[in-house]
Amino acid sequence: MYSAKEVLDLALQYYLKALDIYKNNDNPEETAKVENNLAIIYSQGKNKEKALQYFLKVYRYQKSKNDPVKLVKILNNLGTNYLNKNLDSSLYYYHKARIINQTINDDDLKIYVCTNLARAYALKQDQANTEYYFNKAFSLVKNTGNNLVQIFVYESFAAYNLSEKKYDAVILNAKKALELCRENEYSISGLNLNKILYQVYINKQDYKNAVFYFQKYNTINDSIHVEEKAINLEKIKLEQEYKVRSQIKSLIEQKKMFKYFIIGLILILGTLVLIILLIKYRKTNIKNQLEKEKLRTKMKALSQNLDAKNKVLIGKAMSEIHRTDSINEILNDLKKIKLKTISKEVQQSIDLVLKRLEKNLNTNSWQEFEISFEQVHKSFFYKLIVDYPSLTPKDRRLCALLYLDLTTKEISQITGQSFKSIENARTRLRKKFDLTNEKVNLSTYLNTL
Repeated sequence: MYSAKEVLDLALQYYLKALDIYKNNDNPEETAKVENNLAIIYSQGKNKEKALQYFLKVYRYQKSKNDPVKLVKILNNLGTNYLNKNLDSSLYYYHKARIINQTINDDDLKIYVCTNLARAYALKQDQANTEYYFNKAFSLVKNTGNNLVQIFVYESFAAYNLSEKKYDAVILNAKKALELCRENEYSISGLNLNKILYQVYINKQDYKNAVFYFQKYNTINDSIHVEEKAINLEKIKLEQEYKVRSQIKSLIEQKKMFKYFIIGLILILGTLVLIILLIKYRKTNIKNQLEKEKLRTKMKALSQNLDAKNKVLIGKAMSEIHRTDSINEILNDLKKIKLKTISKEVQQSIDLVLKRLEKNLNTNSWQEFEISFEQVHKSFFYKLIVDYPSLTPKDRRLCALLYLDLTTKEISQITGQSFKSIENARTRLRKKFDLTNEKVNLSTYLNTL
């Protein structure tokens, strides 16, 4: 109601209150209507930037609804908002409105859009397009009974003629518009029309009429308190901006607090995860250490068991070899005694003892040793035979004794061979293993097999 009476300051206050209510009740349709009215009021109050914000919000909403009539209205308003600011943008929106306008049957909207296109082209000093769109508007205006539409066309055409210095045309159209707004003379249109008339009469040096229309202009201006309302509009605008800034500041503070809360929460969660990982790592580490200890104990037990078996093997080999050597010595001694003995009975007795000793003599002691060795060190001889087929049985025996980490002296005692013979045998083995120029211990090499 206040907006219709052009009491803009009061209209703005009520619209802002209505906007808060509709937003809080999540009513987008009514919110869009109020935002459109706010944009118009801000535009009339010369606050084009604020008007543009609301117009664009309404445009986005109406575009989503795809209502052609409302889209034409908002595009028309956007074009008007840019009219004295950016003519190219203004024409862009007016032409978009004109294209959509062709799909609907609304002469009033077509008149508004054509008149605004004419005004925009007039400011661009494009006379051909200006006259073309004014002619289109006038061709439609005679069919409408809407006084506001007619006033708008005549007022716009009068203003254009004033800029073109066609004073008679200015007077004709301005007076037609004044006649139409007689019932609402104390309005923005009435104010603008009286201003146009007193300016044109000054230019025509008709000071009597100029004074008459200036007085009417002054009276209307005092009546509607344009300057005072502009101040009130600015005050409301500042209050609204302060309110918005306060809300934004509050939101920023909340965002900052939320950010700190999230950071704190992340730190706490990170600390908890770290503690859990440390506990898990400690448990895993303890478990690994226990496993290693068990493995060390097992390996130690296996090593001790292997050493024991090796000692048994060595002992058995030495015992068997000494036994064989002793029996051989006795056999040799008995054979010597037999040769010196004359008595047949004694010789027969000696032969009997010799047979019994020879029967007990184990000629396969080394074969038995190899079998026992193979039980402890599986596949050792097989590996030697496959990798080094040229090795003799004596070579393999020497390899087995070296594998047991026996010294040359110990091997000499077991085999009954001289120290030098064993050394020569070792040298031959190194050649067969292709270790002549290598600084590798023979026992170590055999253990790698």
